[in-house]
Amino acid sequence: MLSILIPTYDYTCYKLVYDLHKQAEKLGVPYEIIVAEDGSHSPVNIIANHKITELPNCIHHIRKANIGLAATRNELANMAKYDWIIILDSDAIVEKEDFLHTYLASTGKAEVVVGGLYHQEKNFDPNKSLRFKYEKKADKQRGAAYRNMQPYSQLSCFNIMMHKPTFMNILFDKDCKEYGYEDALFGVELEKRHISILHIDNALMHNGLDTNEAFVKKSETALRTLLSLNGKMNGRSHVENAYTKLKNAHLAWIASCMHSLFGSMLKRNLVGRNPSLLLFSLYKLGYYAALHK
Repeated sequence: MLSILIPTYDYTCYKLVYDLHKQAEKLGVPYEIIVAEDGSHSPVNIIANHKITELPNCIHHIRKANIGLAATRNELANMAKYDWIIILDSDAIVEKEDFLHTYLASTGKAEVVVGGLYHQEKNFDPNKSLRFKYEKKADKQRGAAYRNMQPYSQLSCFNIMMHKPTFMNILFDKDCKEYGYEDALFGVELEKRHISILHIDNALMHNGLDTNEAFVKKSETALRTLLSLNGKMNGRSHVENAYTKLKNAHLAWIASCMHSLFGSMLKRNLVGRNPSLLLFSLYKLGYYAALHK
């Protein structure tokens, strides 16, 4: 009935699996939980995750080579035995005691059901303040009612359930080899194919906040991915849309020059203890414009 699929990379997710397993045992339906190590390097994390094999119906798949999040999700779905797959990020925390029951009750209501995510109320680590500010701002638009207003453009695969045959006909785009945009691009494909999607309030807490420096690097990687997609985002990227407007106005070169002159200054703010989201937006636009040189 349910295949719960969790890709991970150098992250211990035993507690997540334990909590899911505890709920799954009470459902009274066939289930499996599969964790896939995507080329993880840390023996400590791999050993800790391997403990899940002691739990019934739990599998720990170790892949030595890193193939990226999109490809790992595809691989996990191909391994899944059951018709409904739940894809979760490994840095999630289950706080709802009826999390799996809520998903089970939603099977058949749509081909894709999105549970959502949220973040802790306070951040106690200033070295993670950029990601925290970014995510808390986004949390204001993550309720199911808001997401259902724009069901395809508000897609996050951090916590999502899908009918497996539907998913296998689409898959995550193979061009998303590095970090970034695999979820948004999947939403574009769902809309193109008129796949039914339902957003519900069945959120998990995102626990894996990056340090400021790591988040800036991730964002740079995502922008390189965006460039490689060659317009596949179909207007879903704010950065790409802003750049296109500048390009059409013959002003894109200014953004590129400004990044060359002031990018390092902006980055110092972003990796510091009091980063600005406005400067983060300007940095990303400048970085993306500079990639077009």
